[in-house]
Amino acid sequence: MYRRMDKPFKIIRNTRKFLLNHIADLTVDELNEIPRGFNNNIVWNIGHMIAAQQNVTYVRAGHKVVVDEAFFLAHKPDTRPQQTFSAAEVAGTKDLFFSTIDRFESDYQKGLFSNYTPWTNRYGVELNTIGEVLAFLPYHEGLHLGYVMALKRIVVGARRPIA
Repeated sequence: MYRRMDKPFKIIRNTRKFLLNHIADLTVDELNEIPRGFNNNIVWNIGHMIAAQQNVTYVRAGHKVVVDEAFFLAHKPDTRPQQTFSAAEVAGTKDLFFSTIDRFESDYQKGLFSNYTPWTNRYGVELNTIGEVLAFLPYHEGLHLGYVMALKRIVVGARRPIA
């Protein structure tokens, strides 16, 4: 069993809560819109945050992802939206946003990630243990929060004031 690491999980949850509150006023069409010059949209970024967390935790430790494999493959790094997400799919993605972190924390506490394979990510950060991954994840979450905030500004900025 790992020592308790409440703070990184709290940071991730708070970032995700902030993100969902920030986009709560958007329509499904706005969540799906890909502005000129971009290759993804807001709902894809949410799905990507889930898929990236699954990849750097479960996959790198030799486990299967805890989300649907098709969802994972559609949102992993170097992908882009291949469809328009329905209201039900958007709601399901929002549900996964928190259930996957809850599951990760539970599995972390059970010691599921003891067989972690070290690697260096695209940002040049060497991640040798699940503890280092847990320290890195808030950075990745914040990066995509910034993308979502920029996308929202572009998608709705010309049409209505941004909250």
